[in-house]
Amino acid sequence: MRLFDTHAHLLDEKFDEDRASLIESLPSLGLEGVIEIGTTVDDSRAAAQLAADVDYIYAAVGVHPHEAKDVSTDYIAQLEALAAQPKVVAIGEIGLDYHYDLSPCDVQQRVFAEQLSLAKRLSLPIAIHMREATQDTLAILREHPGLKGVMHCFSGSAETAEILVDMGLCVSFTGSVTFKNARKTVEAARAVPLNRLMAETDSPYLSPEPVRGRRNDPSNVRHVLQKLADIKGVPFDDMCAVNIENAKGLYHIK
Repeated sequence: MRLFDTHAHLLDEKFDEDRASLIESLPSLGLEGVIEIGTTVDDSRAAAQLAADVDYIYAAVGVHPHEAKDVSTDYIAQLEALAAQPKVVAIGEIGLDYHYDLSPCDVQQRVFAEQLSLAKRLSLPIAIHMREATQDTLAILREHPGLKGVMHCFSGSAETAEILVDMGLCVSFTGSVTFKNARKTVEAARAVPLNRLMAETDSPYLSPEPVRGRRNDPSNVRHVLQKLADIKGVPFDDMCAVNIENAKGLYHIK
C-alpha cells in the first residue's frame, strides 16, 4: 500500500499531544508523502520547518481566506522568502470562503489575487480553498491564466469539476466523498479524469468512513483512495499509484 496525503494540517493543535509519534509512525502505515499546508505566514513558516525536518513531508505556504484580514503589508515578501526553501512546493492554502464572515469578501479577493500573482511569478502550483464562492473563485482564476494547481476538498458539482479540469487544475477529494449522503461529491469525482484526480485527508478534519467522528490523520487517506477506486472502477493499488503520480507531478517531487 503506497499512500500520499496531498493536504494535511499536522501542525493543528489537535495533534499537539502526539504529533512527534504520529509523524514517526506514518511511513510504517504506507505514507510516502504528506503536503503540510500553511494557513498564515507564521503557520507557513512552521510548515516549511516541518518539511525541512522530516524526509517525507513537503510544505505549501500561503494565507487562508479566513486569515486574509490580518495580513501584514509585507506578507507577500515573507511568503516569497519561505517559498525559496527547497521543500516548499506550492502556494496555499489560498482562495475564497463566504460561508463564514471571518474576512470581508473584497479583502479575501485581493489577498487571493495577490497570492496567485506570487505563484505565477515563482512558477509554483497553487492549493485552492473554495467554499460558497464558486463564481468569484473561477473569475479570479480566469484573470490569472496558466497556473497549475489543485482545488482542495472539492464538494461542488460535476459541472464545476469539469470547468476546473478545463482550466488545467487537479481536483482533490477528502473523506467527505465517503459519506453516505455524498451523492453530488461522488458524481463530481466520477467526472474528473484519473490524471487530474487527487486524494487528501485535510486532517485533523473530515474523517472518512469508517473512522468518522474521530480525529483524522494522513493514514486515513487510504479510505478516500478506496472510495475513489470504487467510483472510477479501478483497483485500489492503481488508484494509490495514480494519486502519487499526480501529486508528484503537480508538486515537482522527484
